[in-house]
Amino acid sequence: MMKPINVGLLGIGTVGGGTFTVLKRNAEEITRRAGRPIRITTVADKNLELARRVAGDGVKLSDDAFAVVADPDIDIVVELIGGYGVARELVLKAIANGKHVVTANKALLAVHGNEIFAAARERGVMVAFEAAVAGGIPIIKALREGLTANRIEWAAGIINGTTNFILSEMRDKGLSFAEVLKEAQRLGYAEADPTFDIEGVDAAHKATIIAAIAFGIPMQFDKAYVEGITQLEAADIRYAEQLGYRIKLLGIAKRRDAGKTRGIELRVHPTLIPEKRLIANVEGAMNAVLVNGDAVGATLYYGKGAGAEPTASAVIADLVDVTRLATADPEHRVPHLAFQPNAMSDLPILPMSEVETGYYLRLRVEDKPGVLADITRILADQGISIDALLQREPEEGEGETDIIILTHVCQESAADAAIAKIEGLAAQKGKVKRIRLEELQ
Repeated sequence: MMKPINVGLLGIGTVGGGTFTVLKRNAEEITRRAGRPIRITTVADKNLELARRVAGDGVKLSDDAFAVVADPDIDIVVELIGGYGVARELVLKAIANGKHVVTANKALLAVHGNEIFAAARERGVMVAFEAAVAGGIPIIKALREGLTANRIEWAAGIINGTTNFILSEMRDKGLSFAEVLKEAQRLGYAEADPTFDIEGVDAAHKATIIAAIAFGIPMQFDKAYVEGITQLEAADIRYAEQLGYRIKLLGIAKRRDAGKTRGIELRVHPTLIPEKRLIANVEGAMNAVLVNGDAVGATLYYGKGAGAEPTASAVIADLVDVTRLATADPEHRVPHLAFQPNAMSDLPILPMSEVETGYYLRLRVEDKPGVLADITRILADQGISIDALLQREPEEGEGETDIIILTHVCQESAADAAIAKIEGLAAQKGKVKRIRLEELQ
């Protein structure tokens, strides 16, 4: 048996604790797969008491993570601290010291990934990050290796469990966003400060990573379009349902190089999906990613996107990969972003105005003749055709009614122009509610 690989674990919170537990429990199985034992020899955490409780006695503890990344006995550093600040310094320091890195930190990679991968390449070390996207679902591996024969056309994912739980509950119970958010916080699905989740930032970090690997482009988080679920109303979920759709927060990465427009769509927003699609039926805190490749067609990856052991599953798979490949010639390793570093694509991320998708529009209008004709004329003038229309009968003496329109695919700039004109009609009350729509086939 070859000598063990020594791992320094930075952060022993939920995922760190799960990693420690699973690695210990499945040690024999993991050794058989990796070809040598993998053991966590040092743990760094500010809370030494917690670290001792989880890690027991046979492990060195430190409250100084920088000492761990400098330790010559450590082969692989596992970064589970999170955030952009100290995590970036630690990862770059570990790389500079010739250590391989395994991380679950999507925010760090989406924002600083290009710098980190360049440093790793320079030093001939690996940075593995399966746990950064969709928890335990091996989506990075599927994109980088399993689907390597394919030209990836698009990927669309439910990649944030908190928002999916909230939307599932809103649909199930007919409650408002605010009510369900409180419940989600009480149950521990949502953080005390849920901003990153509910505003779509967390999903955008992950979508940025998916886009980079699917298309071989650099990480470009700052170019992603990000819209959360805070403005969704129970009424929209209900109307979508009547029309045969579900609303999910999707992270979408799509290649566009037909016709005049060449580029990548990178966007996160609430999306109507036909209810018969498998991904539309992903409920609660589960995650799912749908990937479409030219040879394979659509493939769906489903599972737990967060939690101690599901995420640990991905961290440990990375540890095994790094262990197997640590002695391999760096030229023979799978490139960080799936494509050889000197063959990256310069396809730009498209501005939102050039995105093409369908739309759900909810209008609140005066109930009088000619209103619908005005609206359809405005849409026609922008070249937008209507796919379905729902008009609610006004209640006795109400005088106003909801009109719901589903459009065929059109350019966002045309939808923007049409919405502005509709909002200028005397009969239209307030803002038009717009939610994008994807058929995903």
